[in-house]
Amino acid sequence: MALENAQKTAGLPSQETMPRGPGESINTSGAPQGRDQKSSEVPSTRNRTDMNRRNGLHLEATLPAIMIPRERTISVAVDPVALITTECITVTSAMRKHARWAHSSVSAILGGSPSTSKSRETTSRSRNKEEPEVPLELSSMGMSSASGDFLLGSRWGLRGKKGKSLQDDPLIAAFARLRNDLRRCTDIRTFDNPALLHPFLQVIRSSSTSASITSLALVAISKFLAYDLISRESPRLALGMQLLSAAITHCRFEASDSAADETVLLRILKLMEGILSGPGGELLGDESVCEMMETGLSMCCQIRLSELLRRSAEMSMSSMCQVVFERLKILEVEAGENVEAMDEASRDSPNPLKLAPSVDGTSVMPNPTDGELKLTDKVDDKGGTQSNTEENQGSTSLDLPRTDDGSFAQRASVSAVELSQPPPKSSEEPVSIKPYGLPSIRELFRVLVDLLQPHSKQHGDGMRVMALRIIDVSLEVAGPSIARHPSLAMLAKDDLCRHLFQLVRSENMTLLNESLRVAGTLLHTCRSVLKLQQELFLSYLVACLHPRVEIPAEPGIDRTLYEGIPDAPKLARPPTSSNSSGRSTPVPVKDRQKLGMEGGSRKPDAREAMVESIGALSRIPSYLVELFINYDCEVDRADLCEDMVGLLARNAFPDAATWSTTNVPALCLDTLLGYVQFIADRLQQDPQTRPGSYPNPEELRERRARKKIVIRGATKFNEHPRSGIAYLASQGIIDSPDNAHSVAAFLRGTTRISKSVLGDFLSKKANDQLLEAFMDLFDFNNKRVDEALRELLNSFRLPGEAPLIERIVEEFSEKYCAGSTPAGIAGKDAVHVLAYAIIILNTDQHNPSVKDEKRMTYADFAKNLRGVNGGANFEPLYLQQIYDSIRTNEIILPEEHSTARAFDYAWEELLVKTRSAGDLVLCDTNSFDADMFQATWKPIVATLSYVFMSASEDVVFPRINTGFLQCAQIAASYGITEALDRIVYCLSSISTIAQDRPWNTSLNTKVQRGKESVMVSELAVKLGGNFRAKLATYVLFQYVVHGNVHEIRSGWKHIVQIWLNLFANSLISPSLSRPVGLDPIPLQTPTHVIDRADKPAEGGFISSFFSTISSYTADDPPEPSEEELAYAMTTVDCVVNCQIEDLLSEATRMPPRATKDLVLALLEQRPQDSSPAVIVVKPERPSTPIKTNGHRQGNRAPHYDPSLVYVLELITLLAIRDESTLAAVGELVADALQNVIRTAANTHFLTLSRAIFYLLLLLQKSVVQDQSLVRAPVVLHMISSLSQPKLEKSAALVLKGLIVCVKVSGTLRNEIINTPDFWSIIERIHSIPAVSPGVFSLLKAIVEDKAPAITADNYEFVIGLLNSFANAGGVAAASRQQREINGRRTQPQEQTQTRENDVLQRGEEAVSLVYQLTSRVPALIEQSHLAKNEAWMTYWSPIFECLRMQCENPHRNIRRRAFSCLQSALQSAELASTDHQEWTAIFSEVLFPLIERLLKPEVYQSDPAGMGETRIAVAKLLCKIFLHYLVTLAEWEGMMETWFGILEQADRLMKSGQGSGMPNQQEEISESLKNILYFMKSDGYLVPPAPGEKDAIIWHDTWKRVDRFLPAMRKEIFPDPPPQRQQQQQQQRHPPRQEKVSAVQGREGEKLADSKVPEL
Repeated sequence: MALENAQKTAGLPSQETMPRGPGESINTSGAPQGRDQKSSEVPSTRNRTDMNRRNGLHLEATLPAIMIPRERTISVAVDPVALITTECITVTSAMRKHARWAHSSVSAILGGSPSTSKSRETTSRSRNKEEPEVPLELSSMGMSSASGDFLLGSRWGLRGKKGKSLQDDPLIAAFARLRNDLRRCTDIRTFDNPALLHPFLQVIRSSSTSASITSLALVAISKFLAYDLISRESPRLALGMQLLSAAITHCRFEASDSAADETVLLRILKLMEGILSGPGGELLGDESVCEMMETGLSMCCQIRLSELLRRSAEMSMSSMCQVVFERLKILEVEAGENVEAMDEASRDSPNPLKLAPSVDGTSVMPNPTDGELKLTDKVDDKGGTQSNTEENQGSTSLDLPRTDDGSFAQRASVSAVELSQPPPKSSEEPVSIKPYGLPSIRELFRVLVDLLQPHSKQHGDGMRVMALRIIDVSLEVAGPSIARHPSLAMLAKDDLCRHLFQLVRSENMTLLNESLRVAGTLLHTCRSVLKLQQELFLSYLVACLHPRVEIPAEPGIDRTLYEGIPDAPKLARPPTSSNSSGRSTPVPVKDRQKLGMEGGSRKPDAREAMVESIGALSRIPSYLVELFINYDCEVDRADLCEDMVGLLARNAFPDAATWSTTNVPALCLDTLLGYVQFIADRLQQDPQTRPGSYPNPEELRERRARKKIVIRGATKFNEHPRSGIAYLASQGIIDSPDNAHSVAAFLRGTTRISKSVLGDFLSKKANDQLLEAFMDLFDFNNKRVDEALRELLNSFRLPGEAPLIERIVEEFSEKYCAGSTPAGIAGKDAVHVLAYAIIILNTDQHNPSVKDEKRMTYADFAKNLRGVNGGANFEPLYLQQIYDSIRTNEIILPEEHSTARAFDYAWEELLVKTRSAGDLVLCDTNSFDADMFQATWKPIVATLSYVFMSASEDVVFPRINTGFLQCAQIAASYGITEALDRIVYCLSSISTIAQDRPWNTSLNTKVQRGKESVMVSELAVKLGGNFRAKLATYVLFQYVVHGNVHEIRSGWKHIVQIWLNLFANSLISPSLSRPVGLDPIPLQTPTHVIDRADKPAEGGFISSFFSTISSYTADDPPEPSEEELAYAMTTVDCVVNCQIEDLLSEATRMPPRATKDLVLALLEQRPQDSSPAVIVVKPERPSTPIKTNGHRQGNRAPHYDPSLVYVLELITLLAIRDESTLAAVGELVADALQNVIRTAANTHFLTLSRAIFYLLLLLQKSVVQDQSLVRAPVVLHMISSLSQPKLEKSAALVLKGLIVCVKVSGTLRNEIINTPDFWSIIERIHSIPAVSPGVFSLLKAIVEDKAPAITADNYEFVIGLLNSFANAGGVAAASRQQREINGRRTQPQEQTQTRENDVLQRGEEAVSLVYQLTSRVPALIEQSHLAKNEAWMTYWSPIFECLRMQCENPHRNIRRRAFSCLQSALQSAELASTDHQEWTAIFSEVLFPLIERLLKPEVYQSDPAGMGETRIAVAKLLCKIFLHYLVTLAEWEGMMETWFGILEQADRLMKSGQGSGMPNQQEEISESLKNILYFMKSDGYLVPPAPGEKDAIIWHDTWKRVDRFLPAMRKEIFPDPPPQRQQQQQQQRHPPRQEKVSAVQGREGEKLADSKVPEL
């Protein structure tokens, strides 16, 4: 029983009623057996399987193995002949126990005698002489005249004297003959089938047998079929099946008790099932099948039968209908593609089955003469069949009336059975019997459909429910086949749908449930031919189920989360105009609901049933796709797909249970999620396009766009007609507002125009052309005036003013008579008057304010029209027809009908539209999923969000999470970014993290436990304690965002808010994919740090109290509780599981378009900046804060916001990823960074420094990618304009950014290092200890670069900075010396000493770098546009000045390095030139000042131990340089002044050496001066003057000065020579100039080679 129930629920037949193929029977094992097991021999089974597969009925995939019905054969263990003999004996034994057959002959018991055959022949001959000839089929069935049945009880029911029998009873004799024939049978399957069944069939049809005997005969035949004793190989099987069918459908027996009687009927039902599903079932004819169906329906409808029997009959009818309708599939296979031809052939058959159910309650009788068979459907008011024994004698009826003797009898439609003779075997081949086919199936389907008539008083709801169940089974089996047969499809499209769609409005829940089930099955299987019918059905369900109330506000749920739920279905039309003209009859709302004009209010159980029906349809994977294609994309069809989704979404809200049941929200939610599941499952499929079968997606989009325009234009027209027409013309829907034909075609063709507005618009005088064009769209040929007028007035509502009506009637008259004037009508004037009279009659007959006795009669109507037909009267019959039509059927718009014909009239219009609507397009493809989801995602996401916030059952959340995941996947796959953004918004709102108000971080407490630490914050505690928020956060990042970042647009705003809030509360790492060398973003220091590693267990309330008190006393935040700590830990786990770091990495790989959206979202999170975007001019001097009223200004330090730094760093990383992102967002990022720098006064230095670095990094990347986003001078000027404190605090990152830019060789480096602001920045930060090494490295790289980095623009800056680094070395040395002098006992810290060593090292290297610049001087001079003398001063002087200054550096190594470099520079070959004398300044501006500085006490005291050596070295250098350039100096007029200056410096040096503890200083200086004097003497530059010589100034002045500090020097150099010696000297005083110069240079070279400057 459980198995049968499960199969019935699944729509499958039970095992014993499952249709089987020919030659197959059933055994207990369930395995197919029998002789015909090959697939080639059982085509019906194979074909049935193929049809099931084509129809989508994959049973094996949906049911467990035990629930799959299998064909089986029951084997028999005894000999079949013995078994049949036993059954014969059993039946005859039961008969002999009856008084009627108590005495039988011995031959009957022994099985007959040799004379049996002879007597049989004699009897047959005598019968043939006395009785008329009957057809072969009837004679073979043992039938004679109708009087035989009457003689049966009188002739063979009499007995003779005791112990004697007048004649053997034919019933018992038949069994005897069968037993006798079986003695010679070796194989029962070769035995003649009619002969085998003959005796049993006589018992079944005999009215003299009791119920028990009839039951035994039925049992015997059931065994024969079950044991395969009657198989396909049995001779004359078809005839035997016909005989068997006729016998059981005309069974007679004596009534006894009701239980036994119903047992017989029950066995008849089971035997009919076995016959149809057995090996001979397909051999039955159409008449036999109809009789069997008639018998089954008769039992179903008999109220006086027990409920059990009627239900059993219903189950048997369902099983038999499964077999019967299954044959449709076989017929389709046999017909191939000529199904319609087969349908036409069945209609044109010579003896068609014309079944005409009665409408007045009388039975329809069969007519044996014409061979027609009709089923009777006469039932009582209670749903049962009316018994009419007396009136229907000798006829076939569906009831089983009791006869006068108390027996049940079915009246035969054929002659009575001749029971005395078995069916003879004809030598000729019997006439073949055509197996049943389409005629019987069509007739059965028609009768079942007719039983559903909702307004028929003959049919009760019980019969309708029964018929619905049988129809449902039939549709489940052969629904697609029914749709393919035109005759059956027409029944389904018209009568079945008409009845069903009215039955679904019933308040009877059983009837409603069955009607909805059948409607669902019908649409499931036949929807391809039910396009408009399906629209009507679904529109009604939507109108009934869609609530028109606002969604109630729920505390804690933001209303924006469920925006998108439609308030009403889109198919809802605006109410009709209220200015009625009196021709529409008002009707109560309740009556209009019954008539189907509006959905109205249904009971909760009815609503649940309707929701279940929608859910069943929606579970078809392609169903909503088909709705979208066939309706939403059609201009004149309703948006059913959108309305269905909106309906499900609205009823999934919990408040839907208030007007339905508590199950409805869950059912709707399940259906909605199933719809999303189907779309998600199809994502992996390849789009299937079938030209000619599937519409083009692009064409559908154009249709939808056109539909939106039409809807909007119709709305405008209903408000203001002319503006609506103008809008439609502007959109190309109509050609032009002046094109009357185009406008009229649109107004006639659309259903969205208000009929009353259209009537008023057409009737206006200014629209005469439009009215004429509108009339031209109608065809009034061969129609009465009232019919034509009715057709016209069905397209618009007649206005209420008489002049307007007159205009329309006049135009109608012109159109009606435009072709040829109809017979009986004089002309258009007559039509005009008649039309107006019809309108008046229509108002008079149907105006509720007119009393019935006052209404116009026909006579009045005819009288009013007397003489208007061209002076004559209209034909009375013509006027009578018009009068009757108007009186019974009001001319009014269908939606305003108030009579019982409202639905019928609307249905007739629907059938007319069906001809042009075409078939429904069936498709199972994902080609249209994108457009469908685009149109329906809003209510889905809103529902998911609301249910997520309001659900209380844990089982709901996994389904909702999956729904969000699938919606996100669909939106991302199809590029529906708006949907994805909405999902992000909803989930981020539920998470509570993405809020504009920043979370309070003032009480953030860091709790450490061993090596782990947790930041306990307001956000962490609240999120950890909110399950929905945590789940929403996880779903957002793991299900929605991950993998879909490239399709997110505006949703980035909410994701960024979550990122920043988590970052600010230390819940995500501050480390991004940072540029090389950049430290993590510093976070705010927690206000309190608690170490709970060794904290003892809580000591109870007192401990907690004192802890709190101590916290308040110390002005510290209270320590977090264990619960808060646990919440914080939970939040940390949630964030870790969200894998936000992976998301950030994924975001950096997005395409440029998506990257731009993310950058814009990040930029929105910056604080608003109201400062102007101008370049700040650097002030000449630092500004001094002004005191106000003697009070010091408040110093409010800018607030540090790590989130802002996070934003700036992230947008920079996104911008510099590659060339494409730089082009997409580089300019946005550059502007953002510059704005931060411009507002430096209000920006924290940490934020400012990073902004500067990011901007420089962006500058470097833009130059590398050859994109001009920002100019280097502008950036450098902004940085150099910063105040010194800001710049110093930002120096590290500023320098880092500058190094990044300068390292790139090329245009950027040259532009930067030649910009004054760059050197200004370097000069302002180079002295900062933290950045000094970096600055020096940068300088060194610039100087040592192989490319000519030193130019005229930066030459002086470089030397100045190098000089500063050398000076810094001196300062460090002085500091160290001071410590040594002070004699500090403690050694300096290692770090300090290391730093000083680095400074000293940089000082030495700086001096060397200055000397390296001497190699660039010649090129700079050559490249400059200055004069040579000016160029020399420009480029040589800074170097000598720097080296001169460092020669007095306190640090000895720096000083020695500077002296060495100075010596080398002074001897440079490019230094001196004969073209100019500026180089001579090396004495006056370099050497002389250097000696003067060295002679100063403060300089000497800076290094007393080494400064003396420096003096000696400088003095020697002075002498050496003088000798080196003496020849060149000799021609310079300032040579004497230079020489005297040297003597003056020597004098000062000699004097400074006295008492200084350096006696060798005077000796060294004296020796150097002596060398010069000897050289000048030998070369004739210094010789004693001759007597009377005037040019002796150099001699006198030289010795005048020398004698002051070396008085003995003259004697030593110029002793008194002998006279001849003196004369020689005078001769040699003035040698030739060229010889003198050569001699001097030669000696000078020798002396310079021998002279060395002492090492310092």
